[in-house]
Amino acid sequence: MTEQETPSLYERLGGEQGVHRLVDTFYRIMNDRPEAAGIRALHPEDISSSNQKLFMYFSGWFGGPPLFTDAYGHPRLRARHLPFKIDVSERDQWLFCMAGAFKELELDPQLAQDLWDKIAPMADHMRNQDDPVTSCTASENSDSN
Repeated sequence: MTEQETPSLYERLGGEQGVHRLVDTFYRIMNDRPEAAGIRALHPEDISSSNQKLFMYFSGWFGGPPLFTDAYGHPRLRARHLPFKIDVSERDQWLFCMAGAFKELELDPQLAQDLWDKIAPMADHMRNQDDPVTSCTASENSDSN
């Protein structure tokens, strides 16, 4: 790497070991926190395969070895998740676990922000259910009283 090149997210996380730490912490939080019960229920009881696949995906997506594409081909993330109901609640639970992992790992604030800027739009893209619409009358939304 030359002085002008910016290190990849993969390198900034600490390479393979750092990505493993992030994914392991993410899934431990998903297992342990009641706030993540909805998203945890979408996973198999044994999450070791999910853990490994997320590690493999993040490895390549963050600029390291393309482990997932080497093993499975194009990620097709949204298509692979279509069998599961993912709406705002599930997205937010997933992001809750990821934010918790960032905090627990005490990531450098700039690295955490750079990761968030990449991860949050992807998490939102995974939604495959319309947001629930609440009904109210026009008068309830009126600024005049």
